Amino acid sequence: MVQVRFIGCGDAFGSGGRFNTCFQVRHDEGACLIDCGASSLVALRRFEVDPNSIDSIFLTHLHGDHFGGVPFLLLDARLASRRAAPLLVAGPPGTEKRVNDTLECLFPGAAGKPYKFPLEFAELKVGEAFRRGPYAVTPFPADHSAGAPCYALRLEVGGRIVAYSGDGSWSEGLAAAGRGADLFIAETYFYDRAITQHLDFKTLVEHLPEIAPKRLILTHMSPDMLARAGSLPYEAAEDGKTVEV
Repeated sequence: MVQVRFIGCGDAFGSGGRFNTCFQVRHDEGACLIDCGASSLVALRRFEVDPNSIDSIFLTHLHGDHFGGVPFLLLDARLASRRAAPLLVAGPPGTEKRVNDTLECLFPGAAGKPYKFPLEFAELKVGEAFRRGPYAVTPFPADHSAGAPCYALRLEVGGRIVAYSGDGSWSEGLAAAGRGADLFIAETYFYDRAITQHLDFKTLVEHLPEIAPKRLILTHMSPDMLARAGSLPYEAAEDGKTVEV
């Protein structure tokens, strides 16, 4: 059994009242998050997901709407939920420093204090499958800029493949990440306005035969896309939505 729950599927600006990007992947051995945007701890509480049930967090890139919830999750683990189980945070090079710097900025003195649970940071490297426990995560380069490498991720767990475009305009890396996936979650920020660093719906549809996922769900939509989502011939994410993979 593999399920994906959209804890948050919004953009950086809360368009449509949606939470920042955070996808929970549940399987027979546990649960992980793909991205953990700034609003994610609130969203987890809203949908009655115990943060301590998350064993791993895999990050596409280091923009606040994709990683900014990690410092809050760590503070909660230390002070509120009293976490005891190990936690893995894996992302682009520089993830550990960016998380700790953000934690220290938001809560001075917090970054230097010890945790009462095993916390591991790991770096994901382009084209290399990162294997830990039930997970195999392969990052592909995304055409985006966040002061560190940006990725599209291909996650294998429980005999299923869940791929996520992350943020970025069309690229071969994006296609490679999603190719043939059981579920491909794709950013479609605008409908037909092609801009750098973000993918639009028209461009995605044009290239969709190259990816050929078994299922496609659209995410990270601007007000322009949200207004059209109900009339499009493809499935769109909503906060709280759960799908079987």
